[in-house]
Amino acid sequence: MEWMLLPIKRYADFSGRSRRQEYWMFELLKVLITGLFGALALVSAFIGTDNIVETGPGPGFYLVMLAWVLVFLALIVPTIAAQVRRFHDQGRSGWFCLFHLVPSVGGIIVLVFMCLEGERGDNAWGADPKRLD
Repeated sequence: MEWMLLPIKRYADFSGRSRRQEYWMFELLKVLITGLFGALALVSAFIGTDNIVETGPGPGFYLVMLAWVLVFLALIVPTIAAQVRRFHDQGRSGWFCLFHLVPSVGGIIVLVFMCLEGERGDNAWGADPKRLD
């Protein structure tokens, strides 16, 4: 659980390095949160309505969706910060996050970089996070 919450504790810290474990556990946390909100949205869609096809989802559905959007927006900064620190761990600039802007393949490029192992030993962005454990 500590690894999942570490990027939130380092909310807007774009300096230093982060291990793959920190990044991927945070991604797992975001998937679990999305699943929870998805389940709540599904359940709340049927509460307060007799016929969802004719009347649409219940009012709780819109509250769950609003909360989901707010959580998503709150997690944008730590997600980008964790990616920047992962790039730093590999000896690359944090500006590599801009690959996300490349249509179609940008996300795949960043995904591949997030899977790569970091540099061993110290680099320009700090000490090796594996040695610090």
